Amino acid sequence: MRVLLVEDDVQIAQGLAALLRTEGQVVELAATGAQAWAAWSTDRFDLTVLDLGLPDTDGMALLRRLRQRPPGAAGSPPDMPVLILSARDALQDRVSGLDQGADDYLVKPVEPEELLARMRVALRRGAGRVQPLLKHADLVLEPATRKLTQAGQSLILRGKEYALLHALMSARGKVLDRAQLEQALYGVDDSLESNALDVHLHHLRKKIGESLIKTVRGVGYFMPVTDAASESSA
Repeated sequence: MRVLLVEDDVQIAQGLAALLRTEGQVVELAATGAQAWAAWSTDRFDLTVLDLGLPDTDGMALLRRLRQRPPGAAGSPPDMPVLILSARDALQDRVSGLDQGADDYLVKPVEPEELLARMRVALRRGAGRVQPLLKHADLVLEPATRKLTQAGQSLILRGKEYALLHALMSARGKVLDRAQLEQALYGVDDSLESNALDVHLHHLRKKIGESLIKTVRGVGYFMPVTDAASESSA
């Protein structure tokens, strides 16, 4: 999942980013409203965590502007889930934030477990339903809880392994090139070793089976559509 974290306090931003990355999220940081708008306009995020007290604009105005974007515009859609995380704790601020289009409103400081849970809820609301299960062969992945089972047995994945599997299962039958997979695993500011993707693919294949992820040499990787997979997703 790609998350835009809009927060001008460096210490808070770095702490939250570290928390989300340990959960396997790809996190981009924006310290100003201008940076947030530029990120929304050029990249597609699954969710935004938005502070209100930004140095160049008020977060409420930024949220209103997002909700007014044309549906077909490039980048993040206008109905992208937005979770406000602010020090403003007055009832009027909380009500206003929700009325302006926020999916949730949290007051700083917040417990990490609650933030992660509220993010999951916001994603489910944004989809208009509980996130569907992703199924392939004997694999079943539940995005809302990050639970993975294979033939009914639970499997434990590391953060990058989960992000990689989620990307491949979401695009089942389609070849994803290295750039697309690396985008699913890393933010633009993350340092990336040249063989990092290969390492994560190797570990993931060892856990779920070599045959489930196919390589198209010089192109990329994919999970082929099989009869079993098609039946399980029907």
